[in-house]
Amino acid sequence: MPHSGEPPGQGRIVALLCLAEVLSMTGFATWPSLLPQLQETWRLSGKEAGLVGGVFFCGYMLAVPWLSSLTDRIDARRVYFFSCLLTAAGCLGFALIAEGALTAGIFQMLTGAGLAGTYMPGLKALTDRIVGPRQARYIAFYTSTFGIGASFSYALSGGIADAFGWRNAFVLAALGPLLASALVLYLLRPLAPPAGVAHRAGFLHMLGVLKDRVVLGYVAGYAVHCWELLGLRAWIVALLAFGFAAGSVGAAAVPLAPASAAALVNLIGIPASILGNELAGRIGRRRLILGAMLLSGVLAWLAGLAILWPWHTLLAVLLLYNVAVMADSAALTAGLIAAADPLRRGAAMAVYSMFGFGAGFLGPLLFGTVLDAGGGHLSANAWLFACGSLGLGSLLAPLVARFTRHAGDHRG
Repeated sequence: MPHSGEPPGQGRIVALLCLAEVLSMTGFATWPSLLPQLQETWRLSGKEAGLVGGVFFCGYMLAVPWLSSLTDRIDARRVYFFSCLLTAAGCLGFALIAEGALTAGIFQMLTGAGLAGTYMPGLKALTDRIVGPRQARYIAFYTSTFGIGASFSYALSGGIADAFGWRNAFVLAALGPLLASALVLYLLRPLAPPAGVAHRAGFLHMLGVLKDRVVLGYVAGYAVHCWELLGLRAWIVALLAFGFAAGSVGAAAVPLAPASAAALVNLIGIPASILGNELAGRIGRRRLILGAMLLSGVLAWLAGLAILWPWHTLLAVLLLYNVAVMADSAALTAGLIAAADPLRRGAAMAVYSMFGFGAGFLGPLLFGTVLDAGGGHLSANAWLFACGSLGLGSLLAPLVARFTRHAGDHRG
């Protein structure tokens, strides 16, 4: 039964869009899952490998201003459908053509651009159709499903590559977005934009949402969050591969493949996001977000220290680290939705995603650069400082919070 004051059928809409999100992300972690193998096959430096991982988010950053803000003017489901086709094209191009860092980067960028038209536009499709007191909770369900999609992609990519080769892993990754596009196009009812919606477009007009200091605070917080989360996801399989091999127990005793362990780490973060949003409603978003960021900033360095510890200890630290990183995810997004002008919500979400995933481009790149500077991927000290680089923004979060302190806690 629907919640009091909530129109019927909203649960079906949330379930549909969450399922579509998981399917649209089958290619999300294919590159990170296969990074150790392809870095060796193509003889890539850490900087080159980090660039290929980061350029995925560069494609997202370049496309999201146009694709997400477009949902203020047309039905988000149409943007979603087109973007799923773009994602599938990027995965297939990688499977058939990629032979090194340059071609791999081109198709990673195309796949990332496709994600720009599914993740936030999917959330816009949800918030356009969902009203009532449970909206923030449904937003948390949707944003947390991103972690399910990432985990599924890690597990699927690693398993298919082991059995059928890495190119077939990318081919299979293209099928998920195609199925997601059909689900959204045929099962989600059409919806016209609201009357009075702002039709002015353009990059500078879109950035005007940052004049609201509360929105600016959420955008800055999301950039810090994505720097850490997406940097970790880009390198976690390679980190686990080194840690499992170098740990005191030895690789032969580890019961999990690195890609499977990465999927487990990501999966554990999902309830942290949902529970973090619930806790934010009790203690305040600002307090929850700051606490989670400070904890994750410290745990980033601990993860680097744990690289030579027994495999189960390293895995436990990474599980705890990912929980801390994910704890503020839904709270940030729900806060942005609540703070944004409803008639410019698509533009606000575009800016939010652009800065967040722009930081997601720089995080993996800096990680790889620090790894090279510290002695390469066979040096434990290099992994320590590379992991530490992920937590730098989170440790500086209180400075951003002071800038937006005058805003009410219900918005900040």
